[in-house]
Amino acid sequence: MTVAAHQADLIGNTDLLRIDSLSQLTGCEIFIKCEYQNPGGSIKDRAALQMVQDAMQSGQLKRGMTIVEGTAGNTGIGLALVAKSFGLQMLAVMPNDQAKEKERVLELYGAKLMTVDPCPFSNPNHFYHKACKLAAQHKDHWWANQFENTSNMRAHYLHTGPEIWQQMQHKVDILVASAGTGGTIAGTSVYLKKQHAGLQVWLVDPDGSGLYQYLKNGEFANHGSSMTEGIGIMRLVENFRQAKVDRAINLPDRDLLTLSRFVRNKDGIVLGSSSALNVAGALAAAVTSGPGKRIVTFACDLGERSASKLYNPQYLQQRGLLDYDKDIQHLLARYRSDAFAMSIVGK
Repeated sequence: MTVAAHQADLIGNTDLLRIDSLSQLTGCEIFIKCEYQNPGGSIKDRAALQMVQDAMQSGQLKRGMTIVEGTAGNTGIGLALVAKSFGLQMLAVMPNDQAKEKERVLELYGAKLMTVDPCPFSNPNHFYHKACKLAAQHKDHWWANQFENTSNMRAHYLHTGPEIWQQMQHKVDILVASAGTGGTIAGTSVYLKKQHAGLQVWLVDPDGSGLYQYLKNGEFANHGSSMTEGIGIMRLVENFRQAKVDRAINLPDRDLLTLSRFVRNKDGIVLGSSSALNVAGALAAAVTSGPGKRIVTFACDLGERSASKLYNPQYLQQRGLLDYDKDIQHLLARYRSDAFAMSIVGK
C-alpha cells in the first residue's frame, strides 16, 4: 500500500480482474486492466502524467504555466489532476456533445473549460485546432497535443506494458485495445511484443472511426457513428503510427449494449462505453481464436461516466438502439460465423 505526497503519485499500478462469466463462456481467460483505479478515474491519467513530466524535464513547461488540451474529457481530467500536483493550471477545450459527467468532473478539479460545437477535423473550429491556437496565443500556455506527443505512448511502454507482463506472469497471448490517440495500444504493444514475439495485438474499432478501414485498405473511410467518446480517429497520428497491430475488427454499438448488460448482471462490473468496446473485442478474439488463450484488455474509465449515454434509455431511444439483442449467445454465434471471420483484418 502506498502513502503518496500528491495525487499524481497514485497513477498506475492498477489491478487486473478476470471476467469470470466471459472466461467460462469461451474457455479463454479474459482479463481487464482496471484503469478506473487511477485517481482521475481513467487510463488517460497515465499519458497526462508522462506528458507533463517530460515537458517539465525538457523546460517546455514550468510551474505557474497553463496546460491547454483539446479533449473528449478523460485526458483533460487527467491533466487537470496532474496540473494541481505540479503547480500548473489547466484549460480544456471540449466538444459540447460529450457526456456531461466529464464536464462536471473537469470543473471539480479546477480546470477552466471551453466547449465548442463538434465539427470535422478539417474545420478550423475543431476542438483540436482550437486548443493549438489558444496555446500559441499565450507565452505561458503549453499545448499537450496528446495525439502527436509520443510521451503519450511512452507512458504505456514504460509502465502499463510492464505491469501487464508482470501481473500475467509472462503468459499473455492476446492484447485487445481500441484507439483514440493510439497511445495505449502503441506503448503496450511495443513493450509486450519485445517480451513475447508471438503475442497477437487486436485493434477493436467502433463505427464512425476509420482505423479499421485504414488497416484493411490503406485509406481512412468510415460508416455510421458511435456513442463511444474519445475512441476512433480519421487520420494517422504519431502515437498510433507506433502501434504493432496484427488484427483489426469493427464492432457496432449494439454489441456494447449486449456485452455491458451481461457483465454487469453476471459479474457486477459496470463498464463505460470504451471499456465495453474493448471487452466485446476481447470476447470476439476469444471466440475466433479458440479456447486456452490468455487475453488482456482495458477497462478505460469509470462506468458512471457513460451513465447519460450507454445506460440512459432516453438517449438510446434517440439513437434507435433500444432494440439491441439481450441474448449473449446470439453475440457469440455472430462472432463464430464465417461472415464475421471474413471481416477480420490481418488473419
